[in-house]
Amino acid sequence: MRAFASLAGVALAALSLGLAAPAAAQSYPDKPVNYIIPFGPGGESDITARHQQAFYPDMFGQDLVIEYKPGGGGAVGWSQLNDYKGDGYTWMGVNLPHIVVQPMQKDVGFKTDDLTIVYMFHYTPDAIVVHKDSEFQTLQDLVDYAKANPGRVTLSGSGKATSNHIAQVLFDGMAGIKTTYVPFKGTGAAVTALLGKQVAAEWGYTSVGASHRDQVRMLAVAMDERHPLFPDVPTFKELGFELASGAYRGIAVPKSTPEELRQQISDMIGQINHDPEFRKRLENDGMAMLDVGYAEMGAFMAKMTETYHGVAKEAGIAE
Repeated sequence: MRAFASLAGVALAALSLGLAAPAAAQSYPDKPVNYIIPFGPGGESDITARHQQAFYPDMFGQDLVIEYKPGGGGAVGWSQLNDYKGDGYTWMGVNLPHIVVQPMQKDVGFKTDDLTIVYMFHYTPDAIVVHKDSEFQTLQDLVDYAKANPGRVTLSGSGKATSNHIAQVLFDGMAGIKTTYVPFKGTGAAVTALLGKQVAAEWGYTSVGASHRDQVRMLAVAMDERHPLFPDVPTFKELGFELASGAYRGIAVPKSTPEELRQQISDMIGQINHDPEFRKRLENDGMAMLDVGYAEMGAFMAKMTETYHGVAKEAGIAE
């Protein structure tokens, strides 16, 4: 009888250990997660991270702590990501087209393939924006003028090799026009140039329309469907141009992060992304939702990289 009891005790202990292992694996996160934004505070990467931060504690019982590591248009942070421990407690924001185009231009301390992206959660669609007093009432007005006056339509944008710049190159090719792109240091400066009527239009984002609704008019948005905040603004596709583009944002982890944990983090970000209130907040800021999880990331990045490589070479942005 004692032998049976002893065996039963061993079996019970083994069962307890067996049950404990999955419980330990499921305990993540058991402390705050450090979320690094490789830009300064106040930009769209920061704004979206703050929205995520607001939902994280209620969903996962811990804090999401935001830290800034600006420099090199994001390159400083991305070049250091793999130096962090892959324990799930370091996340870093990533941006397209930046992480593809930057390494094409020069040695920036990282290659696109160095980054382990677990989720792409939204993008800010490109848009052609004009001053409310502009003579261009429609996209066709602008195209017609540009065809009759090659190079005379000036459009401000958020810098060289940015989504705005790539959209300008793509659209000029589609429309058979030649416009002049004027790069500024960031969206804010590009908007200021538009509002000051220093340029004829802006290759901006839908967020510009959301922030300056009384001062600007959007002629078209680069989306598959109309933006819910701007139901009266057509998409480029509606107008005959196969253009859907913008500044894409996602989250990466250090390469040493185990596969199981990469998937778990991806699922967590996806859970936040599917919250109706979260989606509403981003859309009210003029952003558009995107849901590309870890399992689909390889195919997504391959497609985006191919597009950016071709356009960057055409625009003389990279060799």
